Amino acid sequence: MIVGSIKEDATLDKRISITPETSKNLNDLGLKIYLESKYAEHLGISDEKYSNVKFFDDPKELTKNIDLLAQVNCPSTETIKNLKENSIILGILNPNKNKKILNNFLKQKINPFSLELLPRITRAQSMDVLSSQANLAGYRAVIESIYEFEKAIPMMMTAAGTVPAAKVLVIGAGVAGLQAIATAKRLGAIVSATDVRAASKEQVESLGGKFLVVEGSENLETKDGYAKETGEEFKKKQSEMLEKAVANTDIIICTALIPGKSAPRIINEKMISGMKKGSVIFDLASIQGGNSAYSEIDKIVIKNGIKIIGIGNVMNKLPVTASSLYAKNIFSFIRNLFSKEKKQFVINMEDEIIKNTLIKEGD
Repeated sequence: MIVGSIKEDATLDKRISITPETSKNLNDLGLKIYLESKYAEHLGISDEKYSNVKFFDDPKELTKNIDLLAQVNCPSTETIKNLKENSIILGILNPNKNKKILNNFLKQKINPFSLELLPRITRAQSMDVLSSQANLAGYRAVIESIYEFEKAIPMMMTAAGTVPAAKVLVIGAGVAGLQAIATAKRLGAIVSATDVRAASKEQVESLGGKFLVVEGSENLETKDGYAKETGEEFKKKQSEMLEKAVANTDIIICTALIPGKSAPRIINEKMISGMKKGSVIFDLASIQGGNSAYSEIDKIVIKNGIKIIGIGNVMNKLPVTASSLYAKNIFSFIRNLFSKEKKQFVINMEDEIIKNTLIKEGD
């Protein structure tokens, strides 16, 4: 069986799906690897770094010979038209956004697996692309914010006077939010956070952050561990609480997302007008509409002296590390899908991981 991958559009996404390390791991499973020529050259990884890999100058020639196509993003209909019947596509396919393309895959009798649909079970943790990438996103959001803040972050006591510690507020305490809290704390900031999930309080406090509670709030967490959409009463109370908090905050990191839906608007125009000039808002949710007012993808918008930063793909800020983790997620999924005994990919619908991630007609 042959696993292949072609280059992504590097202007949109610099990540790769197969690294030299994971290509060896796939070889050890008994799989052959086909890659497009100069596959990872933009990351400083030459084709010579890969062993036992066949390279193709023509991606169309590559795709017609493989059994599984591993990508970061959903490939175009044009890209997959040469794939064989019953072959597999694996990646972050974003089924809500790419429904029409995925329907074309199904008409072509291709099996698309979307990794963001993985169930939150112990056995799936090594394949969890949302967690591996969100972890990096939370870290990078703090680094980018500090760069734009233009002031010191930790408290410094000097002969010339004392520099106060910056105050950081993290909206959403999922994987990205928790990493943002940990990074900001390590850099010496005073950190607080808020989330609709009651379980987040203990996690935030374990990292040294202060958890801001919405008065009279209930636990708004799904059985899969994601945040639920909030009601109007909760939003009103949350807004009142945040108005006071943001007025005394230097940096806000927004990470609140609901899978498959537009990002909830949490920081409104009134809150921003009450912030100190020179403050920074970094909106990791800008690609899905944004948690903050004025947030725009790949722009820094300045309102009343406040910088609102939106980055469409923060993974492009650290693509080597992001690729390393993503490729390991891909390998773990392929290992679960491949039967060494049968020497082929087996779509076992009794396996919760396979059942949840396979896109089917009517999904």
